[in-house]
Amino acid sequence: MRIGRFQVEIFSDGIFRLDGGAMFGVVPKVLWEKQKPADELNRVPMDMCCLLVRDAGHVVLVETGAGPKLSDRQKRNFGIDEPPRLLGELARRGVRPDEVTLVVNTHLHFDHCGGNTYRDGDRVVATFPRASYAFQRLEWLDATAPNERTRASYLADDFAPLEASGKVELVDDAVEILPGIRLDRIQGHTRGTQTVRVSDGRETLFFSSDFMPDRHHLPLPWIPSQDLYPLDTLAAKKVILPRAIEERWVVAFTHDLPRFGRISEQEGKYRFDEIAE
Repeated sequence: MRIGRFQVEIFSDGIFRLDGGAMFGVVPKVLWEKQKPADELNRVPMDMCCLLVRDAGHVVLVETGAGPKLSDRQKRNFGIDEPPRLLGELARRGVRPDEVTLVVNTHLHFDHCGGNTYRDGDRVVATFPRASYAFQRLEWLDATAPNERTRASYLADDFAPLEASGKVELVDDAVEILPGIRLDRIQGHTRGTQTVRVSDGRETLFFSSDFMPDRHHLPLPWIPSQDLYPLDTLAAKKVILPRAIEERWVVAFTHDLPRFGRISEQEGKYRFDEIAE
C-alpha cells in the first residue's frame, strides 16, 4: 500500500493464543465468543502483526513478533505451533536484516519485541545490526523493573542486550521519529504503549498497538483485562475513533488478521471494513 511517498506492508509473525476472557475483560463470553470462538482451553487465536514502512533511505520495522528464543514450555503455554515468520516475510519483500534502519516496538511485551534479538551461541545479539530500536522511556523503565503483575510479559533478553550496544532510542510521549512517522504514547495497556502514524499530510495510516488489539475491540467497553489502565484506554478510544473516521485513516491492528481497513460508525456501532493493499 502507498501512503504518499511511503510503501507500507503488513504481515504476521505467526499465531499465538491467549485466554479469551482476559482478552475481552468485562464482556461476557456469550458475547465475545460469537466474534472470536475459543478453543478447548478457552484461548482465542491472534496474529502477531508487523508493519514494514519504506521511504528513501529508511527501512522501518514496527513490531518483531514473539521471536526465536521462547522455550518449548513457553510456546506450549501460548499456543505457538510454528516457527517465527518474521525474517522469512522480510526476505519475501526483498529486505535483509542489515537493511533495516529503525525498529519500533509499540511496547515491550514478548509478543511484540521477541524478534528484536536472537541467540548466537552463548550471546543474545540484535537481529537488525544497523537499526536503532525506539521505545517509550516509561515503557523501558517498566520493562526493566517489572513488578509481580507485569514480569511474565517482559522477557529481558528481548530488549536488555540492545542497551549495551547503544541501539536503544528512548522517546517521550509524542515524537516524529522520522519525517512523516509519528509515535504517540497512549497510557492504557501499559504506561508506555505507543501507537504509530504514517502520514504524508494527505493520507494517514494508524497502527493501533495493544491500545486496541483487533477489530473486535472497537466497541468502547471491549477492553482487555490485561490493560493496566483500562479507563485511560476507554478515554483514548473516545478521542481516537471519531478522528479516525473523520479523517478517513487507514487502520491496522497488532493482533488481527494482517489487513488494512477503515473504521466507520453506524447507529452508534463501530465497524472495520478491509481494503485492498
